[in-house]
Amino acid sequence: MISHEGGASVVEFALIMPVFVALLFGMVNCGLMLWTQLGMEHGAVAAARCATINPSSCPDVPAYASQQAYDLNLPKSTFTLSTPACGNQVAASYPFKFTTLIFPPINVTLKAQSCYPI
Repeated sequence: MISHEGGASVVEFALIMPVFVALLFGMVNCGLMLWTQLGMEHGAVAAARCATINPSSCPDVPAYASQQAYDLNLPKSTFTLSTPACGNQVAASYPFKFTTLIFPPINVTLKAQSCYPI
């Protein structure tokens, strides 16, 4: 008996492709979330250091922190400056929308803080 299996690979591809695309999309979104977290941490560290070492060069610390956040264009309201016992502390809080193809978007609040001198 002669069997024809010409469409089997198309069916397999059609079954696997949505899962692959969803996985790929989730990995890209995870990378964007981690890049945003890293940028916030860098901005907080740089701003806390600047506020302690040379406060005249960065009179607007939240704006300086936003500039140092790896071109993420975060609003300066993301960063706040306080002066606890440890020195100048810059804290950041940013709502990140983790978008998936399967589930509704997940809202994650990213946070970072730095105190200088340590």
